[in-house]
Amino acid sequence: MSDEIKSKNITWHHGEITRQDREQMNRHKSAVIWFTGLSGSGKSTLAHAVEKRLFELGCRTYVLDGDNVRHGLNKNLGFSPSDREENIRRIGEVANLFQQAGLVAMTAFISPYRADRDKARAVASDSFLEVYVKCSIEACESRDTKGLYKKARAGEVKEFTGISAPYEEPLNPELVVCTDCETLDESAERVMALLRHRGIVGA
Repeated sequence: MSDEIKSKNITWHHGEITRQDREQMNRHKSAVIWFTGLSGSGKSTLAHAVEKRLFELGCRTYVLDGDNVRHGLNKNLGFSPSDREENIRRIGEVANLFQQAGLVAMTAFISPYRADRDKARAVASDSFLEVYVKCSIEACESRDTKGLYKKARAGEVKEFTGISAPYEEPLNPELVVCTDCETLDESAERVMALLRHRGIVGA
């Protein structure tokens, strides 16, 4: 889908309260943490584990989950390459609005294409942290509570990432966690360490 702006005669309106004002009130920096990986790799589970830790520290957070967003905002999109591109474009814009509001916005999406993730990074600028939730296809299939891998291998689900559609691994993510060789607590703590190192939360 094209990124062309079709609406004419529009101007961005700047409010009096800035992102920095909101961060000062919240007592933490805002950011976009982008969890990417295969279906079943543990993106949503990890994002919510990190969110719980941040919440306990008094941070304002929100997790944008792939399935949840497709129930509403992106319910008109399928899984073709062009629909996947538009899915991630919308989420990148929403995540950026959340960080402008002073939140730590976390996204849990397969987001299989590097170019789409790079566009989301460009929107969020230097506050974008890509976390590659790495996991073998065998481990992902063993966790397949929805039965999607089985259906994909049987040809019942088309355009399924890792089976009949590609996944492009991140080349330079801020962090790689291996959920088939680390515990959930270990992976979550590594994300928290990254946030402390970047000054998003206190030491």
